[in-house]
Amino acid sequence: MSKLHDLYTKTAGLPQGKRLFSLAYGQAAPYFSTIHMQVREMKPHYGQLVIPKRRGVKNHIGTVHAIAVCNGLEAAMGLLAEATCPKDSRWLPKGMEVEYLAKSTSAITCTAESTPEAWENGPDVPVTVTATREDGTVVVQGTIHLWVTAKK
Repeated sequence: MSKLHDLYTKTAGLPQGKRLFSLAYGQAAPYFSTIHMQVREMKPHYGQLVIPKRRGVKNHIGTVHAIAVCNGLEAAMGLLAEATCPKDSRWLPKGMEVEYLAKSTSAITCTAESTPEAWENGPDVPVTVTATREDGTVVVQGTIHLWVTAKK
């Protein structure tokens, strides 16, 4: 587990702990802070956060912009990767394939999931990502491919 995952486990149970962790995580990769994410869960093989629907992430038709959703999916994948990657390895995003399925008309929950087998069969590790509206409609789904190798 990484230092980031250690920080999450220490802060998640505290009053306002997840809010503070979300702010800190947003600063770890500053572009993540543009979506004002709210981290919900970080554990091995699972990461989840919410992107609030607000003016800063809307597009010209008033829905959450597709690139903001992809930013959230990559941030959710980062939570998963930091909680899952062995200490003697490192991970890098290699590519993202997504399908836009419906309009993002509400806050968006971004979820990333993997399996233990995927990590055993690396170095190419597929992570399934899904973005859903508040009503449960899947608006974006896809895969983010990680390149997991030994640290040098």
